[in-house]
Amino acid sequence: MSEPLERLLQVVMPYGKYQGTPIADLPGNYLNWFAREGFPPGEIGRLLALMHEIDHNGLKHLLDPLRR
Repeated sequence: MSEPLERLLQVVMPYGKYQGTPIADLPGNYLNWFAREGFPPGEIGRLLALMHEIDHNGLKHLLDPLRR
């Protein structure tokens, strides 16, 4: 199950205000905006949706072991 979590640290936002920022480091308000407006298609959208769930439920600490 860790592979999607690892991808949150590896994949960077390809466009927009936070271009170049790892998905795992995007601010909650940006993730909330996508949740309201709709996630893009493909892997980026899946990762943004996953990160939104992690952030929304206060589970960001789950990524800490992967950052080491």
